[in-house]
Amino acid sequence: MKTSPLAGKPAQPAMLVNVPRLVTAYYSSQPDPSVPGQRVAFGTSGHRGSAFENSFNEWHVLAISQAICDYRGRQHIDGPLFLGIDTHALSEPAYVSALEVLAANGVDVMLADKDDYTPTPVISHAILTCNRGRDKGLADGIVITPSHNPPDSGGFKYNPPNGGPADKDVTDWIEARANALLENGLKEVKRIPFEQARRATTTHRHDFINAYVGDLGRVLDMDVIRDAGIRMGVDPLGGAGVHYWGPIAERYGLNLTVVNDAVDPTFRFMTLDWDGQIRMDPSSSYAMQSLIGLKDRFDIAFACDTDHDRHGIVTRSSGLLPPNHYLSVAIYYLFQHRPNWSKNAAVGKTVVSSQMIDRVAAKLGRKLYEVPVGFKWFVEGLYDGVLGFGGEESAGASFVRQDGSVWTTDKDGLVPALLSAEITARMGRDPGDLYRELTREFGEPAYERIEAPATPEQKRKLAQLSPQQVRSAELAGEPIQIILTQAPGNDAPIGGLKVIAESGWFAARPSGTEDIYKIYAESFRDQAHLHRIQDEAQAIVSDALATSSQ
Repeated sequence: MKTSPLAGKPAQPAMLVNVPRLVTAYYSSQPDPSVPGQRVAFGTSGHRGSAFENSFNEWHVLAISQAICDYRGRQHIDGPLFLGIDTHALSEPAYVSALEVLAANGVDVMLADKDDYTPTPVISHAILTCNRGRDKGLADGIVITPSHNPPDSGGFKYNPPNGGPADKDVTDWIEARANALLENGLKEVKRIPFEQARRATTTHRHDFINAYVGDLGRVLDMDVIRDAGIRMGVDPLGGAGVHYWGPIAERYGLNLTVVNDAVDPTFRFMTLDWDGQIRMDPSSSYAMQSLIGLKDRFDIAFACDTDHDRHGIVTRSSGLLPPNHYLSVAIYYLFQHRPNWSKNAAVGKTVVSSQMIDRVAAKLGRKLYEVPVGFKWFVEGLYDGVLGFGGEESAGASFVRQDGSVWTTDKDGLVPALLSAEITARMGRDPGDLYRELTREFGEPAYERIEAPATPEQKRKLAQLSPQQVRSAELAGEPIQIILTQAPGNDAPIGGLKVIAESGWFAARPSGTEDIYKIYAESFRDQAHLHRIQDEAQAIVSDALATSSQ
């Protein structure tokens, strides 16, 4: 995929979403369940789409909300449901639709004070806090967000009582039930008018900000950050955490500056991502140009995406750190500065994350728990303390409290962001400096992710490939050591394959949302070796796909 010449440049007025038109489409459009793209479809982070494409509108939200109520009934989940929204234009109308259904079904719903925005990790934290010590009356949650996706997007995801993203068996049931409701014209959906729903005895207010902010000292060493007096800058990227950073700074006495507190559903303040689209991705150097330009004003700076479940770390020494670099530093630091963590707590990573993490884990004497793409695979381990840390190459991570107990079981962008300040304060060097130190000990990898077109049939074949279909015995001049189609940590299918040689590897998997497949590759030699791996990876995948059709 070619980088747009507009990448990294400010968004132009003509590119901005027409919010009134988008909201009108949300209420006026009706999906056709016989069209695959207009059905409810849960990916790795819930159902996502756009009202302009008839893939996310009122019908979808009403159907999913009723399906969740039905699921709660089947599972005897009768505690409060924590409901949060981000700042996308479609989140507010979706919140209205969801509350109308939840209230009609008699669900005790916990809404933010003053109808404020609520980050994804704050919902996870609230669920876990409510459920601590309980075995009945368990809470769950809904987050209305399409994450960092463009401004015309909407999203809706469910977190069960374990606080994390719902597992596939849960989302499969909700998806099937929601589509059945669509096919039946929503006749089985219970619903009351919004004003009646707001005044319902089952609708309650919850102080999400103070509950979350007041607990941060149990997962981070806020004292060391405060006492060092380091200058921090944060850009919420117009997202759901915009009103959290001020209370964090005030409560813990931090020298923290919010460089942009604007909330605008067009996200006109963003610089354009690699493809010329507005996308609030804190791991993209193109989307993060504004904060990168301010790096010399601060000792450390950071940003989070729209629902604040992803982080981006900007250092004075290196600029924006690639996610793999920061994950490696965070793991190296945490497992040496959390004395109350279990000696058996493992390091969680996805199969497409850097092997630098493998080398760091080995140095620390910690078990590596390698899973398929998707944060849901870390939920159980974070919940019961088997994992100390879980992270993805797409800049999603969470880790346990200082005493080793669970913090969140969903991605938390705020905590890894603030951890970068703790690291800088305690070590006297920023994470960019510390990553260079790791490369001197473990080698300096070159890592890239590329994308290539794929038909739905090719994507299906790629997800079902077996090691026997890879005909090559070598990868970039080295013997292939192993070919994986299941993750080493939990033996779950990775939905593609991973090919590993001594000095490099690649993984190929189909996208869950687009007609493309992705190739992740890494070399511990140099950039030229990486490019050779990428070329051979594309050839191996093409050959395997051709073989699978014979």
